[in-house]
Amino acid sequence: MKVKERKANKTIKAVIIIFILAVVFVAAAYLSVYLSGYRIIRYKSADGETRFFGTVGADGLPSKGTVYFANGEKAQIDLANDTIEYSNGFVYVGETKDLMPHGKGKLTMKAEYYEGDFSEGRMTGYGTYVYSSAIGDRYEGFMKDGKRDGTGKYTWKDGSVYEGGYKEDMKHGEGTYRWADGSSYTGTFYNDVKDGEGTFIYANGDKYEGHFSADVRDGNGKYTWQNGEFYIGEFKNNMMDGHGIYYWVSGRSYEGTFKENKIVWELG
Repeated sequence: MKVKERKANKTIKAVIIIFILAVVFVAAAYLSVYLSGYRIIRYKSADGETRFFGTVGADGLPSKGTVYFANGEKAQIDLANDTIEYSNGFVYVGETKDLMPHGKGKLTMKAEYYEGDFSEGRMTGYGTYVYSSAIGDRYEGFMKDGKRDGTGKYTWKDGSVYEGGYKEDMKHGEGTYRWADGSSYTGTFYNDVKDGEGTFIYANGDKYEGHFSADVRDGNGKYTWQNGEFYIGEFKNNMMDGHGIYYWVSGRSYEGTFKENKIVWELG
């Protein structure tokens, strides 16, 4: 029994020694890393925990190293040069807060970039978004969480331009859309389409003033043809439909019912 006890004691002592040596080794490694200026710093955000491993400045804040984000992505930061290089190839240069873009900066996303205001890592505020040369579009205006939101100006590659309100990346509110062919619309938009009161001037010189619904002429309005003839009355699905008055350039007019752009002659 004493032999077995001695063997057990030796085993226990060996385990304890190994454990102590392991702790000393880890502590020595940690101390070495600490003395060399490396730190592990954690930040809490709405998305989870962000961890930094690297060197810090005299103020104890991160200077240069690797950032591990809550979503699994990582980035190399060099805050001495205000630079963050993400693992997906994106590069940010500008002001930061808690290792995220915050304030003024520029985010280059391979073939396109955004330059302007950031808030807690998101494109929020006023800025300019330039799309790739293959797309050729450009947006200048307000953003919220990476989407067009507020007033702004969007220019398409073909020269078409929209200036006005946006919400959730869609034209929303009052605005003016000018197409490359010369036609234009000024009025109300809802969820990216014409909806409400507005004026549409066509490339051939025709003009419609009145109500739109779901992107078509619908409700009361006035349509004037380039030759001077005009119609005042009800519209449905882009056509004269309902009660209205049609005026010819000769001075003649007709008041009555219209159906799908045609006069409904009433026998009296």
